[in-house]
Amino acid sequence: MNRRQHAAALGAALQQAERETTEERKELAITVHGAEPGLYIQFESAPGVELKLESLEDRRKGIELVAVQTVERPEQPPVQLATVFVPDGKLTHFAARFQQYAAEKTKKGEPRHKDLVDRIATLRRATLRALWTDGPEVYPAEGETIWWEVWLRRRDGLELERLLELAAQVEFAIGERRLAFDDRIVVLVHGTADKLATSIEDVIAPADATAVDPAWGAHDDGGGPDNMGHGTEMAGLAAYGDLLDALTSRAEIVFRHRVESVKILPPRGTNPPELYGAITAQVVARPEVTSPTRIRAFSLAVTATDERDRGQPTSWSAAIDALAAGRAFDAATQGLIYLDQAEEAARRLFVLSAGNVDSLEVAHLDRSDVEAVHDPAQAWNALTVGAFTDLAVIRDPRRNGWSPLARSGDLSPWSTTSVSFQRVWPIKPDVVFEGGNAARNGTSIDYPLADLCLLSTYYKPAEKPLVLSCATSAATAQVARMAILVRVDYPEFWPETVRALVVHSARWTPAMQAHLRGSSGKRARENLARRYGFGVPNLDRARRSADDALTLVLQSSIHPFADGKMKEMHLHDLPWPKEVLEELGQTPVRLRVTLSYFVEPNPGRRGWKRRHRYASHGLRFDVRAPTESTAEFRKRLNQRALDEDEDRPTTGDSEGWFLGEQARNKGSIHSDVWTGTAADLAERGVIGVYPVSGWWKDQPKRDRSALGARYALVVSIETEAEGVDIWTPVAAEIGVPVDVVT
Repeated sequence: MNRRQHAAALGAALQQAERETTEERKELAITVHGAEPGLYIQFESAPGVELKLESLEDRRKGIELVAVQTVERPEQPPVQLATVFVPDGKLTHFAARFQQYAAEKTKKGEPRHKDLVDRIATLRRATLRALWTDGPEVYPAEGETIWWEVWLRRRDGLELERLLELAAQVEFAIGERRLAFDDRIVVLVHGTADKLATSIEDVIAPADATAVDPAWGAHDDGGGPDNMGHGTEMAGLAAYGDLLDALTSRAEIVFRHRVESVKILPPRGTNPPELYGAITAQVVARPEVTSPTRIRAFSLAVTATDERDRGQPTSWSAAIDALAAGRAFDAATQGLIYLDQAEEAARRLFVLSAGNVDSLEVAHLDRSDVEAVHDPAQAWNALTVGAFTDLAVIRDPRRNGWSPLARSGDLSPWSTTSVSFQRVWPIKPDVVFEGGNAARNGTSIDYPLADLCLLSTYYKPAEKPLVLSCATSAATAQVARMAILVRVDYPEFWPETVRALVVHSARWTPAMQAHLRGSSGKRARENLARRYGFGVPNLDRARRSADDALTLVLQSSIHPFADGKMKEMHLHDLPWPKEVLEELGQTPVRLRVTLSYFVEPNPGRRGWKRRHRYASHGLRFDVRAPTESTAEFRKRLNQRALDEDEDRPTTGDSEGWFLGEQARNKGSIHSDVWTGTAADLAERGVIGVYPVSGWWKDQPKRDRSALGARYALVVSIETEAEGVDIWTPVAAEIGVPVDVVT
């Protein structure tokens, strides 16, 4: 036997079983709360050989042998079949053994795990038939309804409740009598094989619901009585979005992501505020240790409200910036460290709530403009979410005479802003999403109202299944859902890139833009962004281009400094639809550019000047002018980098840009829109990315530039001209099939 080939074949079969399970889950819309998600694998022995059954189990990992059969074959040796339940994320247990079998030997010179792997001829994803322990000749025919004897593994005492929940969804009957053993409950189920074989994918597995302090338990009671149910409410929105849309749609719900939960607040009392940075670091470590290979985004809807920071970094916001940039929590030192100083660290995407105003007022926009986003939402590297609302119609006859507090398309009454920040600090929130509305009657304000709220899951489903949801927490959970769905679609994209795509997809509503009437200067535009971020993001827009809206996504790494001096700049000669733009001539077009990167924080409050600057580095983008050569463009960028490093006023040309350099070059994500003619844009196909300032430059001994500073650049061209196909020429140039848009 060629053990390398045999191990490779078994590994491939394992991956195929996982793919088949994933695909089947996508096709079904069934949720059983508390069920442990996983799959069943059927191992088949070589003819005349028995499997090493004891090695197919690992109870510590939840891997359990559930059925064994011997299949007799005419004139051939029998084969043994063993069906094993493997929880999600634990297939690596077998994959590792197959790899060790192929590559490693014991002290006796035998392949590792030889007794286990040699006896396995093949494996496959198990069907319901694999769990059948009677003779194969009495297995029910297709469509035949019979009574099944189902053995439930006992885990937490809620097995029957979960079976009843499943039965209600797939329509089979449960017998009234049950038989309980120490580790099994036997139940009679009446239905067809197809009904019973329906796969289950749970939104959140019990093992994925934890707490920073295990003594707190995983129940949704963090923060005490006033906050009970908040986590379940957020989980529902992160899983489904607004459940009202799901319940009124005929479309099938297909889960492509899951929810994990780490409770950050104690059931009684509060955490010391100065510890929130360390607590957040521990929160991040929990799921990463348990399931290190999962793609995830961290959503946080807990904020501090002392109103002292006004955009200045704190220990909490700096901890989030450090974690986003790749630091890890060291339990021994209670500090944030790099796992390996010599390697590029893994980045993380944080989605933070901007926080809610202290109290609602009739002049809610004025209130929002003076109440700054709450700590830690000022974190540079986070995707901070405020709230807007399109819910502005009250149908409840009991509310005759009442009107919505916020008008449709405008800021939700709860949302805080960065209008009151000093201009040196980042624009926050980055985006806004649906957060509901309140009702007013004169000076009286009331909420929540069903007409003006979202719908989510309630933490006590036995009392009621759904709950009204609103404010910036609800908006944040929905944007976190959007971010992870983008990551699922494009697993090769970095967290920096996903943040860029969400921001790049955002648009200001007409109601938001109406506030610029009569005051369209750059300062008014910056205030627009500091109130609404870059607008309302759109999942479809973040995922793909259309023919009349070409989007280019670039991921790269730059080395900003060396020995205290600027080292690199990048010039990207993009695949530009020059001929199409030239043909459009004077047709108006829009160029949208978003640059996203993560900085290393330097949180000590010592003025943030020179050696004590907060950010490790800054990056900027610019677009070549129509009459400029590439050499002239490079020379101009060198001078711009020097000017900004020496705090001299910018010499750049902001003509045509909505925000301009003074407003957009704050924080670590920069997004702007240039408007002009297609003919002008045709000659602007080179975009430069260059470094400025930063404590890496000022403190060469701590400079990590040699490892590279990652960034994502997203560029799109949009036109409202009818019948114009911008996408196809670029797709042909870069070798993308024109009938596939990604």
